[in-house]
Amino acid sequence: MTLPTKPQQPESVQPGGGRCMAIELAWGRCRRWLLRRLRPGYVRAMATKRQGDCPNCPHDIIDPRDLKYFRNVCGYWFRPEDDAFAWRGRLGFARYGLAELLLATVAFLLLSGGAAIASIEIHPALWVIVAGLTLVWLEIVWFFRDPERSIPRDEGVMVSPADGTVTDVEETDEPDFHGGRALRISIFLSIFNVHGNRMPCAARITDVRYFPGAFLDARNPDSAVRNEQLWIDAVDPGGRPIRVKQISGKIARRIVCWLRSGDEVARGERIGMIKLGSRTDLLLPAGEAVELSVKKGDKVFGGVTVLLKLKQTAAVKP
Repeated sequence: MTLPTKPQQPESVQPGGGRCMAIELAWGRCRRWLLRRLRPGYVRAMATKRQGDCPNCPHDIIDPRDLKYFRNVCGYWFRPEDDAFAWRGRLGFARYGLAELLLATVAFLLLSGGAAIASIEIHPALWVIVAGLTLVWLEIVWFFRDPERSIPRDEGVMVSPADGTVTDVEETDEPDFHGGRALRISIFLSIFNVHGNRMPCAARITDVRYFPGAFLDARNPDSAVRNEQLWIDAVDPGGRPIRVKQISGKIARRIVCWLRSGDEVARGERIGMIKLGSRTDLLLPAGEAVELSVKKGDKVFGGVTVLLKLKQTAAVKP
């Protein structure tokens, strides 16, 4: 297996960028300009609440909203009690899909409104356009949902990092992974699945790498080596290395991950998302004594479905 491109350290939680991200960042610059001119007292108050340190910080941070895309690369942070915008993460929709939802809703209202007027003034058959636009909008809303999950507490289990269909359960060459081979469980996410990603087990993050690449259909075997992807390397409490790969698809071209090296993550904790159809892989060292709980073709749910149970918890020695 060859790597898609030379790895890069992410410069934001969405290293591939995107139009919606660009629009949101442009709005952020406008919002900060307005705050400094119209609400200087608020700006000073938030400066006293800002925690951490970011020497020569390239990010303009006034309040927690400004950390949305840079929380993984900026040293500043705010205490939960000082984050007046945390409610946005409790709406039942992915925080990193709210801009897409808002823009899609505005576009839907404008286009469907125009089509409705045309159907009244020109011909009733044009209501078909309104119906089609409604279905597309409902799919976008459905896609960005972010439900709460009940995480299994059983000892020694690894849960699915994503919703979708298991496409591969096999040992494969993985030159950049421990021992050069890995047990890989691949999950295909269709446009109808929840696209949030979760951590399979409690772990400490050791590295996060981003690989620009192509956008083949995520069901294509070549997507694992040619598509844009992000690798999350970690070790579980027993010292066992694991890797989660977020792989883009033909439609999905925006990978989101807010982790950084040194983070401690709980089993089932949200770690990011992939926007629209995509693929998520879980890798652990080949030869591990595990009891598989899934097979090819099974439907799984992120943070809920148990993929496997470890038969031993001893650390893997290099």
